[in-house]
This record gives sequence, C-alpha cells and structure tokens, in this order.
Amino acid sequence: MTTTTVRTPTPGRRRRRPSLARREARWALLFLAPWIVGFLVFQAGPMIASAWLSLTEYDVINPPEYTGLDNYRQLMSDPQVARSLGNTVYYTALHVPLVMLLSLGLALLLKRVGRLQGFFRTVFYLPVMTPAVAVGILFLLLLNTQDGLINRGLALIGVDGPSWTTDPNWVMPGIVLMSLWSLGSTVIIYLAALQNVPRDLYEAASIDGAGGWARFRHVTLPMISGALFFTLIVNTIASLQMFTEVYTMYFGNRETQNTFNSDAATFYVIHLFQEAFQFLHMGYASAMAWLLFLIILVITLVQVKLSNRFVYYEGEEQ
Repeated sequence: MTTTTVRTPTPGRRRRRPSLARREARWALLFLAPWIVGFLVFQAGPMIASAWLSLTEYDVINPPEYTGLDNYRQLMSDPQVARSLGNTVYYTALHVPLVMLLSLGLALLLKRVGRLQGFFRTVFYLPVMTPAVAVGILFLLLLNTQDGLINRGLALIGVDGPSWTTDPNWVMPGIVLMSLWSLGSTVIIYLAALQNVPRDLYEAASIDGAGGWARFRHVTLPMISGALFFTLIVNTIASLQMFTEVYTMYFGNRETQNTFNSDAATFYVIHLFQEAFQFLHMGYASAMAWLLFLIILVITLVQVKLSNRFVYYEGEEQ
C-alpha cells in the first residue's frame, strides 16, 4: 500500500498573481508612456523653464540673471504690448462671430444639397489643409492694391478698392478676410451637428404651427449649441494666438514692411516672437507668454461659466 504525502505550500513562498486591476493599470501606463514622455519633455518641461525664465533677464548668450517680477512690471507699462494686445482682441472680436455665422450658414446649405454634400464638404475643407505660409503669400497677392484680384473684381462693379496692405484702417479687415479661408473645419463640425438633430423634433414643431424661423430658433440652435460652444472656445483660442499668416504677409517681406505702418498688423504673438528671437529678450518674452496664457485661461473660464445659460445637454433636466 502506497501513501502519498501532500505538501502544504509555505505561506512565505506563495506567489501572488497580480490582480486584474493591477495588470490593466500596468498595460494602461505602458500605452500611455509615449504621451506622458512627450508631455513632460515638450510641454510641462518647457512651461516650467519658461516660468523660471520669466523671472530672469536672459539673452541666450549669457546665463540667466534673476530679476524677480521686473519683466511683469515692464509688461504693464510697455505701450507696444498694449497695442499688440489691442490688435489681437480686435481681430478676435471680428473673426470669431463672423466665422461662426458664415460656417453655420454654409452648413445649413450643405445639408440641403443631397448627393453632392460629400463633394462640397471636401471642397470646403480642402483650404484647411493649405500651409499657413502659403495662405499668407496667396492673400498678399490677392489683396495687392494695384494688381490684386479682389480690387480688380471690385473695379468691375465700379468700386475703388481700398489699400488692404498699406492703409492702417484696412489692414485688419484684410486680415479678417484672409482668415475666412480656413473656416472649412467649423463648417464640417456644424454640418455633423445638424445631421444629428432628430427629425421628430422638427415634425412636432411643425404640427404645433412653428414656422421656419421658430424651428431654427427653438429646435436647431438648442440641439447644436454644444457644437457652437466648442467652436467658440477653439476659434477664440486660435485667434488670440494668430501668427503665421500675418507674419508671412507683413513681416516676412521687406518690400511690404517698407510700405505700411507695422503697428496696424502687430499681433501679440508676433510682438512676443520679435522680443524673443529678434531682440533676444527671452526673459521678457517668457513673461509675455505667461500673460497670454492667463488671458486665454480667464476668457475660457468665463465662456465655460456662461455656457450653462445657452448650451443644451441632452438628458439633462431643463
């Protein structure tokens, strides 16, 4: 008769398999690692360095010299900062509402074209793919006072076109006109939102006697208010950071610089770029960057706070 000996494992030698939650957390960290490394190296790291440099006087050549809040005090008294910030706010106030209105109108038209919707959707979005430098050069040619296509078109109907690139009073309207070139992305967002509005709501409104304007006001706008709110924030942030197209048009061409007052087209980011890479005032430029960050943060928080009054979220009790 044979006997078998059962060995009980020693508690200290027992290997514990990691729980499912821990294994999922490890895999999640593994997949997130490239983003985390990129964020630390290319975003968080430069932000910390910029915050430190904003408290110093640094010209790239010599080591940074700590100056405390002197750069921020200088910002408050620099007339060029106030002028460039005023130009940026003025452009944003013109650009954002105009882009949203035109994009919504085009999206409403695209919704009605039927089978050709895909073609026109592509046509409207293609300009967004155009490099910003190419857009600046293109509109520098289109807005040319003498040979520009826009002024030639106005001349055909008997209108004497303005000096878009040389008259300080028309520089900003010309820039706003140029900015409409890339409204295709906003059009696509609005078109997607319009297509998600339930048809039942329109039918119910029609049965109740609502006309076209009433249906648009009480059905369409509330149902796409989320998309409107999103594009409001995104376009506002992009407008406050306007740089490439304007710099290409007015500061990348020596002939253009000699024919107009550059103050009319000096945006805040352009002034920041000049301070950093033209005059090598890296500490001062870092302080300017943090001021812009705070301005964008405050404006975004205000927009989010006000959104509770006009943004409709499906499923919430009204």
